[in-house]
Amino acid sequence: MSVKLRLQRKGRKKAPFYHIVAADARSPRDGRFIEKLGTYNPLTVPATIELNREKAYEWLMKGAQPTDTVNAILRFKGILYQKHLALGVKKGALTEEQANAKLNAWLEEKESRIAKRREATAEKKRQHVAAVDGMPKAKAKAAPVAEPVAPVEVATEEPAVAAGEPVRAAEETAPVVEETAPVVAETATVVAEEAAPVAEAVAPEAPAEATAPAEQESAPAAEPEAPATEEKTEE
Repeated sequence: MSVKLRLQRKGRKKAPFYHIVAADARSPRDGRFIEKLGTYNPLTVPATIELNREKAYEWLMKGAQPTDTVNAILRFKGILYQKHLALGVKKGALTEEQANAKLNAWLEEKESRIAKRREATAEKKRQHVAAVDGMPKAKAKAAPVAEPVAPVEVATEEPAVAAGEPVRAAEETAPVVEETAPVVAETATVVAEEAAPVAEAVAPEAPAEATAPAEQESAPAAEPEAPATEEKTEE
């Protein structure tokens, strides 16, 4: 009995989905199969492939013949490269450790390329959806000028102090008053020293001699009234 590695179609119309199976070459495509090896979805970019690597490798080494599509899938997943390295180890060209190191390096590089391609596809899809989302573009409107609002004064009320609680306001402000008192005293002395020369220049002392003649001049004005009283007495 010859065994073939083939695809078995699933899914609805115009949305194919395949199973990767090992089946008898004489059985129909969607008929009986020996073992299921994985799934294949060609509608994604890149194609989504889930494959049991160990079972696929065993069937391939037993002589199972893959179809063209399954052969491409095995090449994409590195099964054919693994078979090539195994034949090299069998011939003595490579050791098993070297073959495993080469296979792991190849798989890491392959997975990184697949991840980059998926990211690029997702970004392209987002850009396409943003371009054809069907939403009309809103026209830019001038922003209304906001009128100035007068500031609202908020009256701050001091919290009431309970009868049993100590007064904390005086304790908190006392250090501040003690710190500001030296500063106020220093500024007062500086202002007094600066204002003293100005007061001397603006208000000079008046001479004492200038006031004395004024008193002497005003005194004789009362003497002429005496003869008038004498005349009245004689009459």
